[in-house]
Amino acid sequence: MDRFPLQQKKHTDLEIDLLLEAIYRLSGFDFRQYNRSSILRRIYSRMRMSNIPTISRVLEKVIHENEFLELLLNDFSINVTEMFRDPSFFKAFRQEVVPYLRDYPEIRIWHAGCATGEEVYSMAILLEEEGLMDKAVIYATDMNEQVLEKAKKGVFPISKMQAYTKNYMFAGGHHTFSEYYKTDDQYAYFHLSLLKNIIFAQHNLVTDQSFNEFHVIMCRNVLIYFSPELQNKVHRLFSGSLSDNGFLCLGDKETLRFEDIISTYKEIVDNEKIFQKIK
Repeated sequence: MDRFPLQQKKHTDLEIDLLLEAIYRLSGFDFRQYNRSSILRRIYSRMRMSNIPTISRVLEKVIHENEFLELLLNDFSINVTEMFRDPSFFKAFRQEVVPYLRDYPEIRIWHAGCATGEEVYSMAILLEEEGLMDKAVIYATDMNEQVLEKAKKGVFPISKMQAYTKNYMFAGGHHTFSEYYKTDDQYAYFHLSLLKNIIFAQHNLVTDQSFNEFHVIMCRNVLIYFSPELQNKVHRLFSGSLSDNGFLCLGDKETLRFEDIISTYKEIVDNEKIFQKIK
């Protein structure tokens, strides 16, 4: 009797393998090495929302219905973010990393997996307050073109501003947060001046290569969705993209402890996942 659950798991694994292979061949987006439990949750969520009984039926729709493929790609995209998320991280960045950046004639920052841009605007505000934005360029990338279009607009629900204001204050903000946006009864519209040195572009961490040398790479709470093998691959990409003494900033649930390149970094702020490249 124990064989039946095992057989069912094998069937499910096969269905997922075929589905992810089809997505890769049809779209070029490679989720084959993403964390399987995360992928499975997103598949089941789409099945519930679209009233689809089996993963095989999902595969059929992906192959024959381009609109459904786009829908599933959007489901797989990681879009969970907020402004000044983990305020202690931004406070530590302001105190420990900014002094290094002051000495650079120019500053290049890569926000990898920027989603709808909340942390990108947070960094722009921080750099503006520290007098560094005029010599900085922020490259904000994501695999999902739809969320990038949202990020370019700098428009966020006004209902979130109270929480974002609290984050900003705890992150060591120098001004009144509302100075950075105007509102109507639904949305906060961040000032276009914050966009002057931000470049939004599509980039897939799984399949694309490095496109510049950076002084700071921010990739927070993205790698937790990747398999260990894929995490190592992306970390090699980041290491090759960082300048000497550059900074890698990860999310609070991410680590370099088990990565191949750990010896090339030192952690400069305990518990804030800010690492400096040393080799």
